[in-house]
Amino acid sequence: MRVAGGRGASVDAMPSPIRFLVVLDADSTLIRNEVIELIADEVGRGAEIAAATEAAMRGEVDFATSLRSRVHALAGVPVSSFARVLARIQPTPGVRELIEAVHSRGGRVGVVSGGFHEILDTIAPELGVDAWRANRLAVSEGMLTGSVDGEIVDAEGKAVALRAWAADAGLPLSRTIAIGDGANDLRMMADAGLGVAFNAKPAVRERADVVVGPVDLAEVIALLP
Repeated sequence: MRVAGGRGASVDAMPSPIRFLVVLDADSTLIRNEVIELIADEVGRGAEIAAATEAAMRGEVDFATSLRSRVHALAGVPVSSFARVLARIQPTPGVRELIEAVHSRGGRVGVVSGGFHEILDTIAPELGVDAWRANRLAVSEGMLTGSVDGEIVDAEGKAVALRAWAADAGLPLSRTIAIGDGANDLRMMADAGLGVAFNAKPAVRERADVVVGPVDLAEVIALLP
């Protein structure tokens, strides 16, 4: 069962029984891109947003505050431009192999993102993800308003999703693996049985249980139960 859910604040259920759960961040983990930067390119503000995103991922600024500011810069972007954004998305090398390996061993894959349902709702099912959660952009008359629709999925939101998916599946947290790159992934990595830093910022590498250096998610297969 693959469920995208409605709003960013909702948590999607996972089917049971499940042997273990792997939860990934989306931007710069599941995919190579930072989606908000691609959307910002549509109004010529990609470089500006990239710098703000980098600061947020390093943990230098509050994620929710930073996201609101960055989304404000997207006001006026037409929803029709999402097709161009989707065309630029690059799945991370090894992601399909990892998801296939998780499924073959009786596990499930969740993705929880500080990014956006508008893109993840297409990418996640194409890659075989079982459940996902993200923010949603407010739209009026076919244009982005510059605000987030609903509660922001921040570091705590990611941890809540991991715990809820594990509970839905009847799994102890010891049977979960969390994979991320930015400071807003640290809480879910701390809650998981195994926290994996992938393509990660220095602060994340320092606090992870395992650091995966190569930008190849197939490297994570060796860590699966």
